[in-house]
Amino acid sequence: MTLNNHAPDFSAQPEGTPLIRPSTTEHPLYESVVDACRTIFDPEIPVNIYDLGLIYTVEISAENEVEIIMTLTAPGCPVAGEMPGWVADAVEPLAGVKQVNVTMTFEPQWGMDMMSDEARLELGFM
Repeated sequence: MTLNNHAPDFSAQPEGTPLIRPSTTEHPLYESVVDACRTIFDPEIPVNIYDLGLIYTVEISAENEVEIIMTLTAPGCPVAGEMPGWVADAVEPLAGVKQVNVTMTFEPQWGMDMMSDEARLELGFM
């Protein structure tokens, strides 16, 4: 397990490149990784971190190495130092996962528009 608190460097990307890298949704492990992320809840909001929109990218290599780029609802979140470890601890035991690297970023900044419809419904925004 590797935890990286350094944000990805988006400044070197060509203009028009999305700030959030696409996930490897076609990989056979993708749904299992998402399900594992859904077991983790923000301690201040009764919704899992995936549906809150805190998981920006789930990238899985051909060797089953998982890279997760995530954020927090606010940079001063009291569990900022712990949550990446919670994510890694949830994903690492999955059958087939070789390695997990969790990177924290605040670019782009999280917003309520990143929540799933399920999260908005749960929180009474729909």
